[in-house]
Amino acid sequence: MQHDIVHFIAKSPETASDAEFNTLALSLFAYQYKTNLPYQRFCRSKNIVPESVQRWQEIPHLPVLAFKWGEISCMPTAQAARVFYSSGTTQQEKSKHFLRDLVTARAAILAHFKRHLLPDCDQMRMMILTPSPEEDPHASLSYMMSVVRELFGAEGSDYYIQEGVLQSETLLKELAATDEPVMLLGTSFSFVHLIDNCEKEGIKFTLPEGSRLMDTGGFKGKSREVPQGWIYEMAGKLWGISPPYCINEYGMSEMCSQFYDRVVGERSPRVYIAPPQVKTRVLFPETLQSVPDGSVGLLAHTDLANIDSVAFILTEDLGRKIDDGFVLMGRASGAEKKGCSITMDELLEH
Repeated sequence: MQHDIVHFIAKSPETASDAEFNTLALSLFAYQYKTNLPYQRFCRSKNIVPESVQRWQEIPHLPVLAFKWGEISCMPTAQAARVFYSSGTTQQEKSKHFLRDLVTARAAILAHFKRHLLPDCDQMRMMILTPSPEEDPHASLSYMMSVVRELFGAEGSDYYIQEGVLQSETLLKELAATDEPVMLLGTSFSFVHLIDNCEKEGIKFTLPEGSRLMDTGGFKGKSREVPQGWIYEMAGKLWGISPPYCINEYGMSEMCSQFYDRVVGERSPRVYIAPPQVKTRVLFPETLQSVPDGSVGLLAHTDLANIDSVAFILTEDLGRKIDDGFVLMGRASGAEKKGCSITMDELLEH
C-alpha cells in the first residue's frame, strides 16, 4: 500500500483521479481500523466499520486532540523511526506522531514544495530560520526543512537559529552581500524578530530578483501577534521581496502533507491548495456534517500520506471552502470545539 500511495503522491494534480484517491482511502481506512486500536474504538462508537463505507467522505475523522491524549499508531510505538511533537508548554500538552519510516513523509514534502516554491527553477540558496533537525529532531518543520534543503538547496544553504537564538547579524550580513536569488524560510514569528532587528538597526537592502519567502505557523503562545500581511509588506519594504513571492505554508505535526496559499510569482488570491494525496472537508462543528460551499466550519483533512497513524483528522481550525481550496479563518472557540469534545468522549468511554 505504501508503494501505491507514494506513486499517487508523485502524480500531478491533473492526473490524480478522484476514483484512485477513493480506492486508496478505503484501503487505508481498512488497514488503520485493523491495526490502530484507539481509532478502531472511535469508529465503533459511531457504528462505522470498513465494510459499511464506499466513499472516503463517509470515513470518520479523528479529532486532532487524540494525538495529545493517546498513542495513535498502527504499530508498537517502539518501532517508530521518528516521533514528531507539536509545540506546547509541557510534554503532556504535545501531540505525538509516530512514523514507521520517513519514505512517505519525504515524498509528500518534496512534490508539493516544488510546485509552489520552485516552479521556475530546480535549486536556490536557502536561508532557513529554524533549528536544524540535529538540534530539534522531534520537530516536523525542522525535518521538512532538511528534506527540501537536501534536494533543492543550492550551495550556501544553512540554518540561522542556533541554540534557540536567531542569528540575525550573520543572516542579514549574508543577505546584503548575495548576488544570487535566495529563499528565506521560517516561522512567522522568526520573521517578526528579523524585521524588528532590521528596523532597529536601520538595515534595508534589495535582494536579487526572484528571491522569495516562505513563512509558516501562527503566533500561539507568543508574546506578540501581527497581521499576516504585515510580514509580506515589510519583506517588500526592507528586502525587496514582492507579495507574489511571499508564500504561506499551513501544516500540522499530526500530518505528513502540507498546504501552500500561492504559487511563487502568481498574483491570484491566497487560497490553500491541497496536494493530490489530501482532500479537505469543511464541517459544521455541532453536527460534523458538510457546510454549504462558502460557509465557515471546522477543517477535516484526509491525508493519504498518514499511513502509520490516522489519515482522517478533524482539526480545530476554522476555514471556508473556495473553489478547489480553502482559506483559514482562525482557531475554533470553546463553543465551536464542542463537536470535537463529544467525539473524544465517545472514544475515551471505550
